[in-house]
Amino acid sequence: MTILVIGATGRVGRHVVDQLVKRDADVRVLTRDPAKADFPPSVDVVQGDLLDIDALRAAFSDVRTLFLLNAVTGDEFTQAIITLNVAREAGIKRVVYLSVFGADEAVNVPHFAVKRGAERMLETMGFGATLLRPTYFIDNEVMVKDVILQHGVYPMPIGGKGLAMVDARDIAEIAAIELIRRNAAPDILPVETINLVGPDTLTGTDVAAIWSDVLGRPVVYGGDDPDGFEANMATFMPRWTAYEMRLMAERYVSDGMIPQDGDRERLVNLLGRPLHSYRETAVRIAAA
Repeated sequence: MTILVIGATGRVGRHVVDQLVKRDADVRVLTRDPAKADFPPSVDVVQGDLLDIDALRAAFSDVRTLFLLNAVTGDEFTQAIITLNVAREAGIKRVVYLSVFGADEAVNVPHFAVKRGAERMLETMGFGATLLRPTYFIDNEVMVKDVILQHGVYPMPIGGKGLAMVDARDIAEIAAIELIRRNAAPDILPVETINLVGPDTLTGTDVAAIWSDVLGRPVVYGGDDPDGFEANMATFMPRWTAYEMRLMAERYVSDGMIPQDGDRERLVNLLGRPLHSYRETAVRIAAA
């Protein structure tokens, strides 16, 4: 009963594969570049991408359960729709889908709207699915570590409402648990949504204070200015991506990412351990 992991070479996907291998699952991955896969010999690697119909059909052969993580690209929604259609044609109805926290609310943010579109497809087309909705990834801080370490500024405009930032390792382990559960179930299980959050809800000022403590010197929060943030992102990524990140940041500032009652307790019960904290990542980055 093979589990196919799409998005297996990224920050979350690699951990998903590791967790599934630890649980003795029969794992296959689809990747554009098998040379970058570097997985244990037990993992079946299929070359292809989400717009390659022949590769998708080959990858879905004899698969029972799908983990779908499709990257933020200009054609992300097209990729999701095609992948789920081909999966359905192959008879795959068991899916764990990596969405985003508040996908049904941030209708003006492409990344969120795309995820909600795929969620609706899963909900209305006969799939049995777990919709995983992670908040802001703690692991994203690698992108801004140089600004923090060299200039003493935390530059992400995350606002004052607070984000319950989540660690990629926690995301991946919950995904693996859900994949195993759905894969082993004798019948198709109903659609279920799980909010993936971290142990602390942090504002921009809170995050700067953590860095100040970890580094032993002042780190200040750069503020909520979306213009400056977009301009800075555009220096090292496509303009459309920088603009989309601006829209996401505006949502962080206006709404935050606040857990619902019971979200944290549910995750701790599923994992059987505490959630990884922001401070852990800050300590690791500082030490490196």
